[in-house]
Amino acid sequence: MRIGVPKEIKTNENRIALVPAGAEALIAEGHEVFIQKGAGLGSGFPDALYKAVGAKILPNADRVWAKAEMIMKVKEPIKPEWPKIREGQVLFTYFHYAADRALTIALKKTKSVSIAYETVELPTGELPLLTPMSEVAGRMATQEGAKYLEKYFGGRGVLLGGVPGVPPAEVLVLGGGIVGTHAAKMACGLGAHVTIMDTNLHRLRDLSDFMPANCDVIYSNRQNILDRLPLVDILIGGVLLPGAKAPYLVTKKDLKIMQPGSVIVEVSEDQCGCVETTKPTTHENPIYPVDGVIHYGVANMPGAVPRTSTLALTNATLPYAIQLANKGWKQACIDDPALALGVNIVDGKIVYPAVAEAFKMKWEDLDPHLQ
Repeated sequence: MRIGVPKEIKTNENRIALVPAGAEALIAEGHEVFIQKGAGLGSGFPDALYKAVGAKILPNADRVWAKAEMIMKVKEPIKPEWPKIREGQVLFTYFHYAADRALTIALKKTKSVSIAYETVELPTGELPLLTPMSEVAGRMATQEGAKYLEKYFGGRGVLLGGVPGVPPAEVLVLGGGIVGTHAAKMACGLGAHVTIMDTNLHRLRDLSDFMPANCDVIYSNRQNILDRLPLVDILIGGVLLPGAKAPYLVTKKDLKIMQPGSVIVEVSEDQCGCVETTKPTTHENPIYPVDGVIHYGVANMPGAVPRTSTLALTNATLPYAIQLANKGWKQACIDDPALALGVNIVDGKIVYPAVAEAFKMKWEDLDPHLQ
């Protein structure tokens, strides 16, 4: 198979979908790998490293898209990339379709095959290709929240861990999954007082067993959230419904009971987030105020630490990419039901229910498309 890796063109996105070791592994399986010139520089991987393992460097994105049977990316194709997509071409990347109607319509029109990292799902419910970036984003959420809590950025001027004689910051984490757990671990480690909320009692019991003493584990409901909002210095939104929009747990009117200069960090912004007033921002302009509360909504947070993120992402995606390349996407999905759940759009048809539901569009079963 011919596998293409174009340079990411989303604002301040420095990751690349394949490290040189991943390219080497695919080439060893008999496949051709085409890398756009300079695509790996943002993550610290120069063209020479790809050439050394046998990958071919192409001068521009058009050449890569034209050559490849399968495109590997990090972020969803954005508008300038849509005309480059061919019918039947396999795209293996993060899509987050449920948050973007225009993207969904555009990719349906291409009649390509969209396999979304974020909806590949194991029988245990684990999302193996979302996990590494959720780990990075969760840890970054605490880091960014602490930074924007500083007075210079309009924050309350509270040190996360406090000092002897002065209480630490109050951090509320909505969602006890991968993002929430890693955000809470970082905040606890820096000495903050942390509250994690979730609706899954089994998860809450697990968190209660291994989180440190400065972390409270509380069932998530409307009243419990409202009780804590007036105390919060940093609120971290880490709620995820696979392939679907996150529900709003904090509304605009709720901001009026939060402290001026408190900070909201929304990690799930690429799926609309769980706070009504958040919107996607960029690393260049990451924050904005609403009713005196600082909002941080960068939708590609791991892009700020591309070396770590690229290595972590390739560790997870490469085994699936090898399956797709070796067997073709249909047989790979027949053999691996987890990978089949990653297929969102095929031949202009939506085959992932949550995406169809998000826009009240027609859904079709994937099985006939695998014949």
